[in-house]
Amino acid sequence: MRNIFIILLAYFGSQISTAQKPLTSEEINAFKLGVAELDRNTKTIISDFTQYKHLSFLNNDIKTDGKLVFKVPNAVKWEYTSPYKYSVIFKDDKLLIDDEGDKTNIDIGANKMFKSLNSLISNSVKGNMFDDETFDISYFKVADYYLITFIPKDESMHQFIAKFELHFNIKTHDVLEVKIIEPSEDYTKIVFKNKTRNTAVNDEVFNN
Repeated sequence: MRNIFIILLAYFGSQISTAQKPLTSEEINAFKLGVAELDRNTKTIISDFTQYKHLSFLNNDIKTDGKLVFKVPNAVKWEYTSPYKYSVIFKDDKLLIDDEGDKTNIDIGANKMFKSLNSLISNSVKGNMFDDETFDISYFKVADYYLITFIPKDESMHQFIAKFELHFNIKTHDVLEVKIIEPSEDYTKIVFKNKTRNTAVNDEVFNN
């Protein structure tokens, strides 16, 4: 019986190590260079997305669909289209909200937390979050994508966000999925699809 237990442990251990393999330092450097090059060559991003909100007290995740529009340097619009209409825009130290016609404009220029959040959102969309002073970062290969985890070092941020997880396409270094995990282990997962880069985007898109 003991031998069977040891065999089972070895089997499942090998499955886990195969499923999630840490990158070597050479692989990390090559990956970061690829992401940086993609970032440098990106002026705009347009993408459909599906968002899953996981709350421990609900049996099923809350699913919403929408569209993302990003334009350098840091204008971002999240527009939710189903099952409700709602948009959030980060632009010029402003947070613009449109809740089915009920509009709110918030100046976040003096709020360090909101400014950091805006920067994080922009960088997570582009995939370029590799700031070792801000995060403890781990790099893995999982099946056919890279999994990069970011744990905030700032205690004030850590009260709201325990960890980011980003999935990257191995060949293109594009962001496939963003997962934001809260200290309670509830999380928001955003899966991108139909993504295009460097399509012309009018600045009026970011008006509330």
